[in-house]
Amino acid sequence: MNAVEMRNVTKTFGNVTAVDGLSLDVPDGSIYGFIGPNGSGKTTTLRMMMNIFYPDHGTIRVLGEDAHGSSHDTIGYLPEERGLYKKMGVREILRFYGNLKNGKDVDREVDRWLERLDLSDWGDRKVEALSKGMSQKVQFIAAVVSNPKLLILDEPFAGLDPVNTEVLREAVREIQAAGTTVLFSTHDMSIAERVCDFIFMIFNGRKVLDGTLQSIQSTYGRDTLRLRCEGGASALENLRGVEKVRDFGQVQELRMSESSDPQKILAEVMSRTVVGSFEIASPSLHDIFVRIAAPGAGEDQDD
Repeated sequence: MNAVEMRNVTKTFGNVTAVDGLSLDVPDGSIYGFIGPNGSGKTTTLRMMMNIFYPDHGTIRVLGEDAHGSSHDTIGYLPEERGLYKKMGVREILRFYGNLKNGKDVDREVDRWLERLDLSDWGDRKVEALSKGMSQKVQFIAAVVSNPKLLILDEPFAGLDPVNTEVLREAVREIQAAGTTVLFSTHDMSIAERVCDFIFMIFNGRKVLDGTLQSIQSTYGRDTLRLRCEGGASALENLRGVEKVRDFGQVQELRMSESSDPQKILAEVMSRTVVGSFEIASPSLHDIFVRIAAPGAGEDQDD
């Protein structure tokens, strides 16, 4: 069974079409990554799954039921706009959210998650005393404390430092292992690559990518050369068979034109400078994202 099914869904706001004929399937028990540039329709789509918005056309089924009639008690939601009652205590507000969703063993679950995310010492403090990262972890607990069957996270890692990002990433994996389907949007392509079973990209309200990372990359072929060389990007100008050079400082990525011979490109680079490493690879999810969504993407604009 799919946890979410959308068929030909369209949503407009005045003259703006936010979502245009969108169809997707979120497999039950998967971690499903939702990517796309700002204004692409990600949050609108998530909110339609939650009945915050209703589609103008099309159908949505969530956990086997029409979205208009589905119970929110089995869905956890972390909105993009964070919002906690600042004058309430941490444990108090988490109990409130758990009971609001008819959660079971709410007190035990609250204490378990506070310990799991290293917040036990802050349970009796008011929300206003928390740092930004702590507040974000508390909001995450509010979304999961009722043990939902479907967990929808809108930019859950935004603004977190690397340590807390890793803590939350591990928590998401644990939740999936317990049987929950997780759907989250993110702008962090490295997180999407490492965590997601399936990746979906929406652009200008339309689906442009949908599948596993491997299947998505396979549609682009192995057209990317990653190398490290003395002189960096300045040594790679005007290479025959190379459409574009992207400079990451210590590493450069070369996009080969169709039918180019990577060995000939390597030979020319070695005639110019010393090469430390050289790899033929599929484009990264970051690169694919930029190819689709960057201004003038069809004209090889930089991101």
